[in-house]
Amino acid sequence: MTEFALNAEVRSDLGKGASRRLRRNAAMVPAVVYGGDKEPASISLLAKEVAKLLENEAAFSHVIALNVAGATETVLIKALQRHPAKGYVMHADFIRVVAGQKLTAHVPLHFINQDSSVGVKQQGGEVSHTIVEVEVSCQPQDLPEFINVDMAKVEVGQIVHLSDLTLPKGVELVALAHGNDLAVANIHASRVKEEGAE
Repeated sequence: MTEFALNAEVRSDLGKGASRRLRRNAAMVPAVVYGGDKEPASISLLAKEVAKLLENEAAFSHVIALNVAGATETVLIKALQRHPAKGYVMHADFIRVVAGQKLTAHVPLHFINQDSSVGVKQQGGEVSHTIVEVEVSCQPQDLPEFINVDMAKVEVGQIVHLSDLTLPKGVELVALAHGNDLAVANIHASRVKEEGAE
């Protein structure tokens, strides 16, 4: 597991105007840390540190060590507010990770063996993804970086559901726990061939 860390400062100047000034003048990102048995804390982070952290997809499904005023807290990214046109982060929400307490987080799906799958290689189909991440529930130490979706044996017309995924030990899918066995991916017949046949 890669170690992720961020340095933050306590933010006392609150409100919309203050957040705007922070982004413009100091190249900082306003953020809030909440959860656990502590009060929510307003903090600010260096914009370039946040951008660097987010270059790695795993940052979203990883426990991050947040250093605030000499104290370290373990947190997860709960939500990011991005600029609609430029895409940079305008605000971040972090949730505290408490040892021994289950957490929920979004974990990316990695689709493997797509090009060599039965449906693509032998039957000329095309893979299409319905979802690219899943919400999981687990202990902090069991949080996976990603979950593999093996497409090797999938044929044309077959759908891969959440219940077909192989999960790491101690990890549960939130949607399945609520009885929603969502479609993850499928292989359908190639449209180009169908048009040619007509």
